[in-house]
Amino acid sequence: MTKSELIEVLAKREFQLAYKDVELAVKTMLEYMSSTLSTGERIEIRGFGSFSLHYRPPRVGRNPKTGDPVSLPAKHVPHFKPGKQMRERVNSCNSPIID
Repeated sequence: MTKSELIEVLAKREFQLAYKDVELAVKTMLEYMSSTLSTGERIEIRGFGSFSLHYRPPRVGRNPKTGDPVSLPAKHVPHFKPGKQMRERVNSCNSPIID
């Protein structure tokens, strides 16, 4: 599901809210989450999951075209850990989700 699809679904489901209001709410929430993570803070949404940053140390990678070694710098990458309720809901399906 893309951001646009999420906005559409929410706007149809919450008919009392204008499409523009739903769009603004989703965009504001995602922007706030991004800026919070960029400061190193953890975001926890009970029953859904938590977002945090994981440190990746520097390493030597390979150029896929030439095979030459490439030095890759250290970095922080976003990480999502689903909450217990999310895991249970996803795993409660008897049929596979992917075709």
